[in-house]
Amino acid sequence: MASTKHTSSSPFSLLGRVAIVTGAAGGLGRAFCLALAAAGARLVAADLSEEGARQTAEAVTAAGGEAVAVAVDVTNPTEIERMATTTLGRWGQVDILVNNAGLYATLSRRPFYELPVEEWERVMAVNLKGPWLCACAVYPAMKKQGYGRIINVASATFFSGSPLWSHYVASKGGLIGLTRSMAREVGDDGICVNAIAPGFTLTEASRSVMPNAEAYGVARGAIKRAEQPDDIAGLVVFLASDASNFITGQTMVVDGGRHLY
Repeated sequence: MASTKHTSSSPFSLLGRVAIVTGAAGGLGRAFCLALAAAGARLVAADLSEEGARQTAEAVTAAGGEAVAVAVDVTNPTEIERMATTTLGRWGQVDILVNNAGLYATLSRRPFYELPVEEWERVMAVNLKGPWLCACAVYPAMKKQGYGRIINVASATFFSGSPLWSHYVASKGGLIGLTRSMAREVGDDGICVNAIAPGFTLTEASRSVMPNAEAYGVARGAIKRAEQPDDIAGLVVFLASDASNFITGQTMVVDGGRHLY
């Protein structure tokens, strides 16, 4: 990721903005942090793994940006409030929230009627309750300043109805519904809420769940190559910037044309 930051005249500039990215330890989260920092944002890299969050913050700093690391369990309201308080204490504002943390690689792939109840509940807690709790924590600051961007990372599996993964698909569908409802509620506060639905993307997590991940789904795409984290990061920067001022309540699929809706 290039370290050059956008100038303040760019419609995609995030100079002066502060962003929180959950699930920041690797994969999509790290790519999002680097891209937002390259556009000028100051970053809070948040993750269940304190060490992973620290490594991402160090990568941002090495690229010329500003970042701090925060350990957070997105199912724990106390830890989420601490994350928001840390952000406000450091920079006095929070402008962008990217709800990227989610359960994925460790999940069972089995028929819906065989899924363990405990696993279903854990998926919903992390993938759906977590983004809601994080949005609740940053909303007062965003409302007070009259500006905010909340970006929820959903999944194209909601549209394809990926089988043997109904808890994951349902959680991401719920996140899309939450995005739409929240957007209606906070529009008058100057806050835009949108979702991104990536296709199968080459990350450490996806490689662990899919044999021959580099080739998976490529033949179905209009763009016939594997999807990379940087293919999605540009949309995150756009939705975080003033260039998206009149876009809210939307879900944007980024999958190289594998599903054309």
